[in-house]
Amino acid sequence: MLGSLRRTVLAITSYFKGNRFLQRCRREGCRTFLLTLEELRESPWARDHLDDVFLMPSFVDLRHVINGIAYLMRNERIDAVVALDDYDVDLGAALREHFRLPGIGQSTVRYFRDKLAMRIEARQAGFPVPDFTALFHHDDVRHFLATVPPPWLMKPRGEASSIGIRKLHDAEGVWRRIDELGDDASFHLIERFIPGDLYHVDSLVHRGRVVFAEVGKYHRPLLELWTGGGVFATRTATRDWPEVPALRELNEKVLQAFGMERGCSHTEFIRASSDGRVYFIETSARVGGACISDVVEAATGLNLWEEWASVEIAGDGPYKLPPLRQEYGGATVSLARMERPDTSGFDDPEVFYRMDQKSHVGLVVRAPTPERVEELLTDYAQRIARDFQAVLPPADKATA
Repeated sequence: MLGSLRRTVLAITSYFKGNRFLQRCRREGCRTFLLTLEELRESPWARDHLDDVFLMPSFVDLRHVINGIAYLMRNERIDAVVALDDYDVDLGAALREHFRLPGIGQSTVRYFRDKLAMRIEARQAGFPVPDFTALFHHDDVRHFLATVPPPWLMKPRGEASSIGIRKLHDAEGVWRRIDELGDDASFHLIERFIPGDLYHVDSLVHRGRVVFAEVGKYHRPLLELWTGGGVFATRTATRDWPEVPALRELNEKVLQAFGMERGCSHTEFIRASSDGRVYFIETSARVGGACISDVVEAATGLNLWEEWASVEIAGDGPYKLPPLRQEYGGATVSLARMERPDTSGFDDPEVFYRMDQKSHVGLVVRAPTPERVEELLTDYAQRIARDFQAVLPPADKATA
């Protein structure tokens, strides 16, 4: 807390999410404001936990957003700006810089939003990363294509997850894609495709230190699902696997090297099928999507949204983790053919959470053993694919 003053938090988001963050802020005695978009006016925000909601038609014009917040700050002292969605992390950093508020600024935030910046920083810090190059200088691209075996992934630098990634198998396809991108080429990179097991580490950071980290493992990488079909699934990594402590350690080193002071992070690593080596893939300054926070809560009892709020409120003061349990969670999620799918047929006592989002189906399970989680996820993924899953058209698959 700032002395005896009541702390004021401004949350910003261009997507409907983060109600539990907002609720925790209010429960801990904060004045809590939400800045979001006009199109989200009717979303079921936790309004009884908010002092006010401010709406803007768009966040595209930074000066317009700054002017709006400056007007608010004539009468309200804002102590913290928190971006709840990945696409608003850059905006949050710009607002902190302008209003001289604590938290990561515009230089540091590039390591959590820009896939090229995070790869360069990781490589300079000595962390293994897939071979890569920017698309700025064509001689660099030619050298990359001549020395790094295909296939390759061409990735947008600022997109989340697997959005916009293309898997390319020959040099002709690479140059054709660069030509298609035109002036947007510099906003992409190309890297070596590494087959393997994809892990995620979901963390809380306080005063530059990782105070909580839970390791999960995807059933299949999202890129494979987008291009080859299937149902998304992830689960808590078996706690006695030797890679779990190694991933926790590497995750902490990455976040410290990138300069995260406090907040929540979702970081991905891949263990190569060829040699078992672990490579850093990407990180973020946000809660992981696709029910990952619910998987963490199912396994440990800790809700990442709520504890992120507590970390932000604590600032440089003390923060204490809640009691944790050591169980296992898993999630399976898909786009649905129907607007509101009926999941009442999934009636196992281990069901922990049912996703309530238009045109989506998702279930999270909790069990004392990883074997039971695996059994449920395998069954649920098959049933979802059969009874609920919406099939994406080929054009969407190619660009996702």
